[in-house]
Amino acid sequence: MPFLEALLLMRAAPAQQWSGAMLAGRLYTSERTAQGLLDELCRAGMAKTCPAPQEHCYCYAPGSDALRERIDGLADLYARHLVDVTNLIHSTLDRKAQQFADAFRLRKDS
Repeated sequence: MPFLEALLLMRAAPAQQWSGAMLAGRLYTSERTAQGLLDELCRAGMAKTCPAPQEHCYCYAPGSDALRERIDGLADLYARHLVDVTNLIHSTLDRKAQQFADAFRLRKDS
């Protein structure tokens, strides 16, 4: 969820230059976590470092028109179906976590 929220924040203000501290304040997370999200967005081709007076500033910059269109579609879907998207993301994570936990459950036949 934080990755998605960071992406959508940056998309909503494409001219904004984002630092880890600034993103942390908007997402109510640590600066370290926010900096990690910015780095991940760069690796995913959705943001880039931007020339700024301060170091470690990032700008929204999808690597292709196709990616930009997909992000725009995601933003629209997220805005119209916030609860459904959130439930889908969390249910997938919960299911994976449960499957992982179940792998360590002792069974009578073990």
